Amino acid sequence: MLPEGRRLPDTVWARRHRWITRFALVQAVAIGIFGLLRHEPTGTAVLFVACSGVPAALGAYPHAGRRVRTMSVTVGLMLASAGLVELSGGVTEAHFHFFVMIGVVALYQDWLAFGVCILVVVLHHAVMGHIAPHSVFGNADQWQHPVRWALIHAGFVLAASATHLVAWKANEQQELSDPLTQLPNRTAFVETLNRRLADPGRVVSVLFIDIDNFKSINDSAGHHVGDVAIQHVAARMSSVLREGDLAARLGGDEFAVLVPGDAEQGAIVGRRISDALQSPVSMADRELFVQVSIGVADSTLAGSRDSADLLRDADLAMYLAKSCGKNQVATYTVGVDKVVRERAVLASDIRTALFKDELELYYQPLVSGADGRLSGVEALLRWHHPQRGLVPPIEFIQLAEETGAIRDIGAWVLRTAALQVSTWRRELPGCADLELSVNLSPLQLGEELVPEVLGALSAAGLAPGLLTLEVTESSLLADLESARTHLGALRSAGCRVAIDDFGTGYSSLSYLSRLPADQVKIDRSFIRDLDQYSGAVALVKGIIDMAAALGLDVLAEGVEEMTQQVILGELGCPRYQGYLFSRPIPVGEFGAFVARSAGATCAA
Repeated sequence: MLPEGRRLPDTVWARRHRWITRFALVQAVAIGIFGLLRHEPTGTAVLFVACSGVPAALGAYPHAGRRVRTMSVTVGLMLASAGLVELSGGVTEAHFHFFVMIGVVALYQDWLAFGVCILVVVLHHAVMGHIAPHSVFGNADQWQHPVRWALIHAGFVLAASATHLVAWKANEQQELSDPLTQLPNRTAFVETLNRRLADPGRVVSVLFIDIDNFKSINDSAGHHVGDVAIQHVAARMSSVLREGDLAARLGGDEFAVLVPGDAEQGAIVGRRISDALQSPVSMADRELFVQVSIGVADSTLAGSRDSADLLRDADLAMYLAKSCGKNQVATYTVGVDKVVRERAVLASDIRTALFKDELELYYQPLVSGADGRLSGVEALLRWHHPQRGLVPPIEFIQLAEETGAIRDIGAWVLRTAALQVSTWRRELPGCADLELSVNLSPLQLGEELVPEVLGALSAAGLAPGLLTLEVTESSLLADLESARTHLGALRSAGCRVAIDDFGTGYSSLSYLSRLPADQVKIDRSFIRDLDQYSGAVALVKGIIDMAAALGLDVLAEGVEEMTQQVILGELGCPRYQGYLFSRPIPVGEFGAFVARSAGATCAA
């Protein structure tokens, strides 16, 4: 029935214990002086000093256990109260000293210490009430019924102790919970984790959870929406946890879950949390989609029973999940720390890559019709790292987003690609109608997007209708209303919007009619299996038919074989992109490609 309470950290307990011990020793000497002032024999005064001072001194013994030392000093404090009562002849006012000592003992925040207080009061009042009742009690009824009054006094001590316990626990709940989500905070989580790790035979795992693209949500929609996203994650996460699991908010957009069991059990819980977050949260003026990246580590893989080590390993695994494309669950294994360290170095390098001229644009052709006529190009970013050579986009684009460098890089891509396509339209035969497609990061979908895009087009002399801005479905749905506002303004100016990697996101078909788009790009994962089983054909046909019904253009990505192009043509897909037609091409090789492409078209 008693509140369990928070166990004080060892450093805090040691500091408090040191001062309480000193106070108990000083009080023991003061009781002896009080006895001499009351004209007690010197031997009696020394006896009172020893009764309260010896237990207090034993509490200072460094090799005794924490609770033994706590109880020793508590006994010394309470015996000092008993000595004061006896030396004062049992006057009522002297008994108040017991309650003062209970307040001092409350600093230990240990219910066992309160139990010692009650026990000392009962034993002292009952035993000394029989042996020397006039030194303990102040009236005749108490002298005649010492046990009864011992229990009465113990009841008051119990009431005072209970009051301290309730206040202690209530304060803890305020200090150890997160005000936004009502989940335990980092301090509470770490203390619980430490208690479970203290048992060497217990295997526990920790999930480190981070909201994907949280900075983008905050920047584009405001901190209020960011708070809603945090509360949404906390609620969905709590709804799928099992008895014995503990969820906490560590701070910002970071959460942790403590799971009894190994990393395999932790990963199961992680996938359950991820699944619970796939549906949106409805707000007054928008629907918000929130994804998380989850890292899992357990006490056996960590090789340590230290909570900091276990949290660090789970954090490293979370970064691995982000590097694999976000919205993933990754488990810590030996070597993950090396991967994360390398990733941190790349994150630092990407901040300066643009200004060191390490970035380059390649252009992959977009073709139309059965003859593969060149109709446009997609600008694709490449990074020539001075030590690592050519770094794949999948490794550095996300780092650029996390560091914020993607904003400057994205603006550079728009300006450079627009100028290049404008040049090709003027100078290369057969390229007068060449169109441009450029990928947008979720971090670019802000207030500066519209003037940035229109400014790049104006500087290049390129009409807005020749530019297609490609955004992933997940970045659109992360904040649909904000995307509608900014992309809608660009569509009104004449630009086109394409949904990249269509079909791999949330509830694609149900949201298609609400997305600000002119084109869908069918993801390569559907195209890859077109010539292998009929299910892929049915899925692609469904996407093409629905897009046509909504008046949307369609482009198929990842076309690598002629049979795939033939099937897509029969299904009504008008545009293609893939290695069947060309790999991404550096600027210097594009003219030769155009010449070859023109010859192939004429031959066809």
